[in-house]
Amino acid sequence: MRTAILTDIHANLEALTACIAAAEQQGVDRFVCLGDTVGYGSDPNAACDIVRKKCEFAVLGNHDAAASGRMDYSYYYAAAREVLDWTALHLSAENMSWLRSLPYSQVEGDVMFGHGSPRDPAAFEYVFALEQAEDLLVRAERLSPLTFIGHSHLQRAFLLGETVRDVWADRVTIERERTYLCSIGSCGQPRDYDPRACFGVWDDIERVVEFHRVPYDADATARKILEAGLSPHFARRLLHGV
Repeated sequence: MRTAILTDIHANLEALTACIAAAEQQGVDRFVCLGDTVGYGSDPNAACDIVRKKCEFAVLGNHDAAASGRMDYSYYYAAAREVLDWTALHLSAENMSWLRSLPYSQVEGDVMFGHGSPRDPAAFEYVFALEQAEDLLVRAERLSPLTFIGHSHLQRAFLLGETVRDVWADRVTIERERTYLCSIGSCGQPRDYDPRACFGVWDDIERVVEFHRVPYDADATARKILEAGLSPHFARRLLHGV
């Protein structure tokens, strides 16, 4: 089965629809979402509606948790707090209820799907470099053979063994009897200086993880953010992938 993995959509409707169209052209069998469907962008309800319809399951991201009242975000910087307040005011009752129902993680056999570090999914810790991946070997009680996460907005792949290796490539073969962690990258707000949207595909027959990039109309998304009265910072960063 080929599973398309979306994460960190951040209410970016244009990026979301572009990724879905590209994944369908790749012949995927289903979609899943690793959280942060909302936050930063101006289309929280449209994003939630599509994820609820298209994805077999979704897990909770920190922005989802904040907007739905499941975590304290008073320590976030001002612009992030403001857009979360705005999102909470604009979410439909249905979508608010859906966000409040999401689990922190989902396990299917030997594969775990979560938003942040698998050490403690409710803590929303980052894994974006070798140091954080190495820390998992020390602090995590048990790791699934394959873990998919988002949160960092970066595409990464780590092989965790006696040492930790960065094994990222466009296609990563998942060998049996080994432990991997794959960070899919952000659909709606990439931060690697490449503004193209990200999604991943897990092929459990070929045992390959594919990392994809998709161009989309970031100018349109940025204009909508400005028209909604949200911080220009969130519009600008889409154009530069930061």
